[in-house]
Amino acid sequence: MSIVTAPRTAEDFKPFGAVLEGSTVPGRTYLSDTLANGRPHAPVSLAVATVEPKATFPMPVTVLERHEHSSQTFIPLSVTRYVILVTLDGPGGGPDLGRLRAFVARAGQGVTYAMGTWHHPLTVLDGPASFAVLMWRDGTTGDEEFVPVTAPLTIVLPEAS
Repeated sequence: MSIVTAPRTAEDFKPFGAVLEGSTVPGRTYLSDTLANGRPHAPVSLAVATVEPKATFPMPVTVLERHEHSSQTFIPLSVTRYVILVTLDGPGGGPDLGRLRAFVARAGQGVTYAMGTWHHPLTVLDGPASFAVLMWRDGTTGDEEFVPVTAPLTIVLPEAS
């Protein structure tokens, strides 16, 4: 199965979380309503992740992850484009591979994955990139869950991407 990427819009991404973009006019845009913590004892965690670009496409998908008790926010510090692959829980639990969606995000677009949203690890396209990452962590296995993807699955970039 191949998943073709599409440009990301706030409406298309809504089932999985929120697109983070600043306003086109001076002022602040508050995004707090996109954040969630299901474990009041878990402290907030702010990190910087630096990622090397993925060299080849179509790209095989071998793992998906989720954060069942916390939203996870990626704020681009330096990036041109990156790929987002997301899905929700399947009927029997685990990621619903039949409902996977792939998007290409551009510089200036952050993302918040809603609690429990299955997603692929960060995949950048055009060079090394850095992101600020915000979530709640308590150091237990509940912080993150990784599952192998055993079905043949690839992400495809359209020629115009």
